[in-house]
Amino acid sequence: MIEKMSLDQHEAQIIIATIQKELEQRKQAAVIAVADNHGELVALLRIDGAPLPSIQIAANKAWTAAREGKPTYAIGQAARDEKNGFDMAYYGDPRYIGWGGGIPVVLAGNVVGAIAVSGLTEQEDMELAGMGLASIIK
Repeated sequence: MIEKMSLDQHEAQIIIATIQKELEQRKQAAVIAVADNHGELVALLRIDGAPLPSIQIAANKAWTAAREGKPTYAIGQAARDEKNGFDMAYYGDPRYIGWGGGIPVVLAGNVVGAIAVSGLTEQEDMELAGMGLASIIK
């Protein structure tokens, strides 16, 4: 039998609260998604005023980061590489996304979930997702 650890709603609430507080301090709006080890949503929050497309984008960033075990930014950079780049459609699922802002949560070498932010600049999305990760990794 295979037993896999995964983020749960308790960790998701901590992550979301951390990022939400930072967004409120900055007076910004975005969507925050937290996924389990399969990339499926555990929690999602759309701050009032966040762009509607960011709902699906955040969910897809979290899904991609969990499934691939790497930041979505790195996947996007690899796809756009001039010499060895590839079409994201090669993954075979339209949920794969290569915009920064999705990061895996890795514990003892295993992906236990992912955090994603969408709605701001790519750099801000990545920074905020990192803050969420720092809130649960001790």
